[in-house]
Parts: sequence; structure tokens; C-alpha cells
Amino acid sequence: MITRLELRDVSRTYHLDEQRIPALHDVSLIAEAGTVTVLVGRSGCGKSTLLNLAGAMDFPDSGEVLIDGHSTTGLNDRQLTELRRDRIGFVFQSFQLLPTLTALENVELPLLLARKANSEQTARERLRWVGLEGRERSLPHQLSGGQMQRVAVARALVRQPDILIADEPTGNLDTASGDEVLRLLQRAARELGATLLMATHSREAAAIADVLVSLRDGRIESVERS
Repeated sequence: MITRLELRDVSRTYHLDEQRIPALHDVSLIAEAGTVTVLVGRSGCGKSTLLNLAGAMDFPDSGEVLIDGHSTTGLNDRQLTELRRDRIGFVFQSFQLLPTLTALENVELPLLLARKANSEQTARERLRWVGLEGRERSLPHQLSGGQMQRVAVARALVRQPDILIADEPTGNLDTASGDEVLRLLQRAARELGATLLMATHSREAAAIADVLVSLRDGRIESVERS
């Protein structure tokens, strides 16, 4: 197995109104290519902070986050932009689709920003992959919550990223829609080789984990492997 993502003794503290708010303490974690790692724990335990560090959206106060052996802390602005754009996909609880763009346009946008050729065809293929062929011209408000999240998954995967970060991806969905999204996320790991790192409160979502990481008060409490 290829180690795609590694956190080494990572700590992160936030400062708010002259208060220090510890979020993570000496967390170490390895996520391999093509696997599903799920983070569970109570709100405030550090799940979202860990996702932000893994996605190079934030940086540790101490320790290192490494992607393919390269520390994110040592990257300059251009390298960070390229890393997030080319190698990391994000799926959020609130979908974050642009309301004035169609499903196809939302999925195609990352390709247009990167000036990729055949962007429309690639976006159509990814929408087909998530089961939304025929809904390309629909605006977000014309779609159900489950369909909107599938568009968001298609957008996250349109550049076939090495790492897929999912933060409560089923939190706004009914059970059937959530199960469909979970199947797609698991397929992204199995078929596309993505390293999926997901935070959730859902037992159904936790059930797809290859590695289940329980966090408590900013520390890893346990690691279970299926």
C-alpha cells in the first residue's frame, strides 16, 4: 500500500479573544491510497481541524502533515494552490454549489479554472459516474438534497484527486440519499484510488471505514482496522 497522507505528532491551537483553544494534541495518523479513513467523536473533538490540516487548508503549530512524503508547511502559495486544485477534493455537509450555475457548470468549473481541455466532456462523464445523467442543465434548487450532494461529489472528483476530504457529507440527507452518497465515496476509493478521509457522526457512514479513528478532546482515543 502507498502511504498517501501522514500526520506526525500534529498539534493545533486557536486563539480567540486572548484565549487559547487547543484543538489537536500530538496526533499521528497514516492514510493509504485507495482506503477509507473515518473520524468519529463528539463535536469539538478535533475532527474538522484534522480535516483542514489534511487538506492543506490550515497548518499545524507543531508536527508535520505530509502528502506523498512532502510537508505541506514547506510549500509556497503557488504550490499550495496547485496542491489543493489538482490533488485534493472536498465534499462538505452544505453542498456549496453555486446557485446560478447548472449541475454541469458546477462540476466543470474546477476544470475551467485549471484551463483543462475537454472540460465539458469530462464533467459530463463524472456526472454520469454519480448517476445524474440527464440532470446536467438542472440548477441546484431544482435538485433534491441527495442529488445536490452527488453533484458536489462529482465536482470533488472531476480532477480525479489523490485525496478526498469529506466533512459530514450525509449530515443534511435522508437515509436513502445518504447511503447513495456513501456508496459513491467508497467507490472513489476502490475504483479511482482516492484516499478518503471523512468526518462523521453517522453510524452508517462510519460503517464504510477501513480505518476508524475515534477522537476525544483533540487526541486519538482509538484506531480500529477492518
